[in-house]
Amino acid sequence: MERQKKIITFLKELRETIIASFEALDTNSFIRKPWEYQGGSGGGEIALLRGVHFEKAAVNWSGIRGKSLPLSEEKGPFFATGISLITHMNNPHAPTIHMNLRYIQTEKGYLFGGGYDLTPMGYPYPEDTEHFHGVAKKATGSHYLEFSKNAAEYFYIPHWKKERGVGGIFFDHFNSSDFEADYLLWEGIGKTFLDAIIPIYHRRIGMAFGEEEKKRQQLLRAHYVEFNLLYDRGTKFGFVSGGNPEAILCSMPPEAHW
Repeated sequence: MERQKKIITFLKELRETIIASFEALDTNSFIRKPWEYQGGSGGGEIALLRGVHFEKAAVNWSGIRGKSLPLSEEKGPFFATGISLITHMNNPHAPTIHMNLRYIQTEKGYLFGGGYDLTPMGYPYPEDTEHFHGVAKKATGSHYLEFSKNAAEYFYIPHWKKERGVGGIFFDHFNSSDFEADYLLWEGIGKTFLDAIIPIYHRRIGMAFGEEEKKRQQLLRAHYVEFNLLYDRGTKFGFVSGGNPEAILCSMPPEAHW
């Protein structure tokens, strides 16, 4: 239980820091909505921002307990907690960012997972990609090559034969048998998230754009929708575990074109 308290405290504090940083870039504030888990005990909170620069941003937290871990051959009770976030920016030159950190505890042990990835909506900038991966590399050290390769493979859209964006880091069911080392790695990834994205947003949210840029952005958003509904394991986990559909579908952009 002490591990769980430590992890929940970190996730909630990180979430508040991220929310405050996003609000500092905009004129509007996040609206929060709690929910209860129907498949066991616990629940979570949705925090949703619709603003001037953030056309839609969600920074959600959940902590649940259930009788059997979904999408797993392992039987028996589980505890799962995490934060997940997504941004869909008004300015097409400002990329979408996705991040999540999760922790699962079963009778067999612990599992860490998460990462962050960057998706330009039609307008990639090499300096943004270099900065983003530079921060990720510092956060993950010797794990960077493995985690970046994981991201490239995981965020691949088979029917378009391309990656969703410009990559990032991704890891799942991580357990090296050294809890403290694994926790510090996981914690460090969370702590560097804002370093990875805020400088990019400062560069891009004030750029001029017109109707053609907006059309291209919305076509690329459609690819994002397709990936999340067809291939994303987190989306499926949320639904089959009895999670809150509104929280799960916060990842959807406010507008997309096909």
